[in-house]
Amino acid sequence: MAISDVEAYTHLTPTDIEEFGQRLDALRGQIESSLGENDAKYIKTVIRVQRACEIAARLVLLDSGRKSSWWWGTGLLTLSKVLENMEIGHNVMHGQWDWMNDPEIHSTTWEWDHSMPAAHWKEAHNYRHHVFTNVLGMDPDEGYGLLRITRDRRWRPYHLGNFVYLVPVSLLYELGMCVYHLEIPRVLAGKKDKKKFREARDEIVQKAGKQLLKDYVIFPAMTGRNWKSTIRANVTANLTKNVWEQIITFCGHFPDGAEKFTKRDIEGETRGEWYLRQYLGSANIEVGPLMRILSGTLSHQIEHHLFPDLPSNRLPEIQREVRKLAAEYRLPYTTGSLVRQYALTLRTIAKLSLPDKYLTADADNAPETSSEKAIESRRLTPVLV
Repeated sequence: MAISDVEAYTHLTPTDIEEFGQRLDALRGQIESSLGENDAKYIKTVIRVQRACEIAARLVLLDSGRKSSWWWGTGLLTLSKVLENMEIGHNVMHGQWDWMNDPEIHSTTWEWDHSMPAAHWKEAHNYRHHVFTNVLGMDPDEGYGLLRITRDRRWRPYHLGNFVYLVPVSLLYELGMCVYHLEIPRVLAGKKDKKKFREARDEIVQKAGKQLLKDYVIFPAMTGRNWKSTIRANVTANLTKNVWEQIITFCGHFPDGAEKFTKRDIEGETRGEWYLRQYLGSANIEVGPLMRILSGTLSHQIEHHLFPDLPSNRLPEIQREVRKLAAEYRLPYTTGSLVRQYALTLRTIAKLSLPDKYLTADADNAPETSSEKAIESRRLTPVLV
């Protein structure tokens, strides 16, 4: 359901909403004032572990012709790529560690192990996705221009392939982000400057070319006669990383309870309403400490969207305070296991491949949304954390 009136939807008065925002601002201030040596040690440790995994993987893959070496090398390489893209690259480019003033771990200098240039990612993700989260027509992550994940998106015949599209979207997630960021349909429709398009295209081609050269020419060549098995290892690591990133990302905004919005909902949006939209448009995953790191701490998607530039290692602490606020303001806290959240996402993608006339529910009472009545009838008890 697209929320046409945020205040009415959340049963909160304008004063309540602004107070909600002010309390989140105060929480931000508390975290920022407490950042220090332990936080810096955390990110530096993760970077050391990631680099050690990559070096070990490359050394083991020198003997990739041996089955055991191939499995160990591929596993370590996959782990390295997941850590670099998610807990390191994604979070560093959000500016989470800029307060350290370390030129190596800074959002303006970090270039990640990814086909999409960092500058492109920051524009598409940090700005368009995080500022306009789940706003139809403004958030590039809302269906990625291909999938129908809300009933507020008018059904088209090509949506019949909704579930089929999920396979290439998952396997080629990294390259798909590059292509989608180019906004080719807008270029063809004359809505995007062709010169800027060509510049962006050339930058992506150059960066993607370097990635392909590194993974599929240089490193395989270093393993001599084992080059074919090394290529297979690199392909496996990259595909596994892509699928994992797709799963985690989809679980953050597509499960039941993660709301969608229209452009009208953000007209004259105040800071408190912005916080509220970020909160209502996100969903968490319940995982342990190791899985939290492997998810890039996007297991705490709600807190990440409230404070995208605060260090990821502080999000569990922030979560405790956010859940207290949620209970106090009678707001639903959308969370669940990884299996549950992804299963709900797949169900929505499958159902919305069909025209609305074949669906029993409408945009206001579908199970993948939370209607006004559903929230107003909810009686949340204080969360003990």
